[in-house]
Amino acid sequence: MRAIDVHVHPMDEAYVEASAPFVPATRRMFGDRFDARPDDVIADDFRRDDTLAIPIAWDAMAGAGGAVYGNDRLAALCAAYPDVFLPGWAVVDPWRGRSGLAEIEHAIRDLGLMGVKYQPPVQGFAPSDRHFYPIWDLLQDLGAPALIHCGTTAIGSGEPGGLGFKLSHGRPLHIDEIAADFPRLNIVAAHPGYPWTEELIAVALHKGNVSIDISGWGPKYFPAALKHDMQRRLQDKVMFGSDYPGWSPGQTLDEWEMQGLRPGIVDKLFRDNARRILNLDAAVAKAEAARAAREAAT
Repeated sequence: MRAIDVHVHPMDEAYVEASAPFVPATRRMFGDRFDARPDDVIADDFRRDDTLAIPIAWDAMAGAGGAVYGNDRLAALCAAYPDVFLPGWAVVDPWRGRSGLAEIEHAIRDLGLMGVKYQPPVQGFAPSDRHFYPIWDLLQDLGAPALIHCGTTAIGSGEPGGLGFKLSHGRPLHIDEIAADFPRLNIVAAHPGYPWTEELIAVALHKGNVSIDISGWGPKYFPAALKHDMQRRLQDKVMFGSDYPGWSPGQTLDEWEMQGLRPGIVDKLFRDNARRILNLDAAVAKAEAARAAREAAT
């Protein structure tokens, strides 16, 4: 196994339908990379790159409209391709209240998904608002990690008013407050946090329960401050993610290897940190056994 990709969008027809309000902006930025593709094609993309993937569902009905790529659908994808997909990130609209809390429990306890992902600018909420604290309290009690989008977003980029999405909801200081108030909650900040990258670095250094996935940015454009610290003070707190299909995992891994990272950093970045931070050893062993069985049968 070359890598664990902790940030993957399984962009099939259902996912594209759920993302319909954002298609013009994403197509302007990514071309046809966000067009629908069958599940088996997605799985083959990761097999070809010798990479295990953690897929993400989608639900932003209250904040953005559109359809939902549900957690049951995501769990079915993981079950159908056990040699590729590790237990995924559920997504639950934070505005659902008690029914949302019930859905979180269903996703973690019944479906076996790993944690829950939030996209605050698009879902239209400030994560540190006390109204949403029951979410973080429940995830802490369940021992399930939270993946929280951090920084700017391609969704709505270039549209009038950015489609109404407020970038301030993606500031790292929201994560700082949650991490302080829920010290047993495992929080992963998704993306480099631009334009608040140094703020994100400070939060990850100060809060032991905060780590970072580096998805959504090509290595050559990566913020210099985080590229520096991920090889030093944050070398045990940073995980690889591609933000597939916006970025090809294989190509992105190749580009990271060409960055001249310090000795030992590639292993931590590509695999070791994710296994430890997200407690993936058992899931990885199961996926590798499934992949070996599939290869033996072909």
